[in-house]
Amino acid sequence: MQKILVTYAVQGEFVEVKWPEVEPYYIRTGIGKVKAAYHLAEAIRQVSPDLVLNIGSVGTVNHQVGDIFACRKFVDRDMEKLSALGMESEIDSSGLLAEKGFCTHWTETGICNTGDSFLTELTHVSGDVVDMEAYAQAFVCRAQEVPFISVKYVTDIIGQNSVKHWEEKLADAREGLSHYLNVLKERI
Repeated sequence: MQKILVTYAVQGEFVEVKWPEVEPYYIRTGIGKVKAAYHLAEAIRQVSPDLVLNIGSVGTVNHQVGDIFACRKFVDRDMEKLSALGMESEIDSSGLLAEKGFCTHWTETGICNTGDSFLTELTHVSGDVVDMEAYAQAFVCRAQEVPFISVKYVTDIIGQNSVKHWEEKLADAREGLSHYLNVLKERI
């Protein structure tokens, strides 16, 4: 039986994963990169999972509310500004996922842009979707050599919607993520 650690930032994003031959463990990380990294590192130490699956809601500039992305590439928008100074700002988790044979049939790929701010004004961001935790989790998983994938549901269009809109869309996100994970995918 494979152990999967399912991470989510807030209770409103929780989705139960029901896959055969999988023992899921769940950890609410809290919002932001520091909390996400800390709580994930502790959970990996305790559980020793075969895979970390991050789920949650995201904003976007170029896509539609209701779109779902299985992200394997991550950008830290806070460090991206310092990349000219040699600071790392991108992680690609696809190599370890492929090596371990996880999520190879998941084709809804995207790039997740992570930063410690809730973007409400239209601005240029690299990637498809924007969150506040995934890059930090990808970083921890890479350091621990644990495969990582992040499945995100678009709840808001940056520059058009507010924090209130995001809160209103959390139920839709849970329903969409549950359908994606338990009906469309049914396995890793």
